[in-house]
Amino acid sequence: MENAISKAAFQSFLDILPPVEFACVYGSSLHPNNHDKTSMTDFILSVSDPTQWHSENLRLNKNHYASSWMVNFGGASLVTGVADNIGVGVHFNPFVNWSGKMYKYGVVRTRDLLQDVLHWEKFYLCGRLQKPVHIVVDNLDINSTNSVNLRAAMSAALLLLPSEFTEADLYAKVCSLSYMGDLRMLFAEDKNKV
Repeated sequence: MENAISKAAFQSFLDILPPVEFACVYGSSLHPNNHDKTSMTDFILSVSDPTQWHSENLRLNKNHYASSWMVNFGGASLVTGVADNIGVGVHFNPFVNWSGKMYKYGVVRTRDLLQDVLHWEKFYLCGRLQKPVHIVVDNLDINSTNSVNLRAAMSAALLLLPSEFTEADLYAKVCSLSYMGDLRMLFAEDKNKV
């Protein structure tokens, strides 16, 4: 019953956005021990054409774009260009206040999401999908495709662990993979996050 309620709550936020091909919730808001109901809910959204999607979203939700300079100087094409050429292919709209809750959503080209999940090309989205996620929209069967990513993460974790380890050690190592080499761990992230 709780899962159905969560899915309906997550879907209601997606209803204010243009349609997506894939959507999942990830992060600490899903953790069963997280009793902080004020924490931000994090989404990954994939779409076939990010420029078109951002154009529509700017029409519907211009206030979601905190980086107003991008919106004012280049609109959707600049938002997508910065994500593709400077970032890792994802544009995040953080601190979106809707219906009394905070949301953050990252928009990625579906092809780029699949490449990262299957080939660890940028090791950004695949790392998020190596941890518990709640899939809300899956028109592409990424849940099934992600099994390749999960098996690879398990293999990598086993190679990095000593010859003797506990089940908790294994899960912690899988969760830590996406933080290895992440510059945010030096200054912006909680080092005890794993």
